[in-house]
Amino acid sequence: MLIWINGAFGAGKTQTAFELRRRLVDAHVADPELLGFAFQRTLPPAARHDFQDLAPWRSAVVDVLQQAEAAHAGPVLVPMTIVRDDYFDEIVGGLISRGVDVRHYALIASPETLRMRLSTRIAFVRSGLRRETWAMQQIPRCVAALDQERYATHVHTDQKTTDEVVEWIATDAGLALDAPRLAAWRYQLRRVTVGIGHIR
Repeated sequence: MLIWINGAFGAGKTQTAFELRRRLVDAHVADPELLGFAFQRTLPPAARHDFQDLAPWRSAVVDVLQQAEAAHAGPVLVPMTIVRDDYFDEIVGGLISRGVDVRHYALIASPETLRMRLSTRIAFVRSGLRRETWAMQQIPRCVAALDQERYATHVHTDQKTTDEVVEWIATDAGLALDAPRLAAWRYQLRRVTVGIGHIR
């Protein structure tokens, strides 16, 4: 089974994926963004645009995720924003056409919630490692696209904690969680650790 965790920037995809992995002992996180960075670093600076626009990246994502799902006994978790209809059909539809059991979840949040979450991330990395200006600019586009029925199953997160989102997805996908929730202080420590590990 492959669980694609979609959502606007700031929706909580990465935190959800890694907490789901912690609570499912046989889960594996496969991040297509890493393939995108590899493509970008291979290209000269003038050609480094949005890697999702690269046809070889989209093709590679389908190939690699198909192999990952076939090779791994447990669920493969894919935290990745994808909001262009044609790219979604090419990648997610491509995986389904190859017989991969894809469960797609779009984490939905209001623009206000997304801006609040991203502003917290800005404060966290204000030292200059990264700014979230670009991600803020993508909020209207992502929210409008993900509201479409093609991006179901929708998981509304404005009033849900990460634990509640993880448990909702696990229940919907028919997965039994192996580990309990973390204590609040331990969860916050883990959240920071995951966040630092994904500063690009």
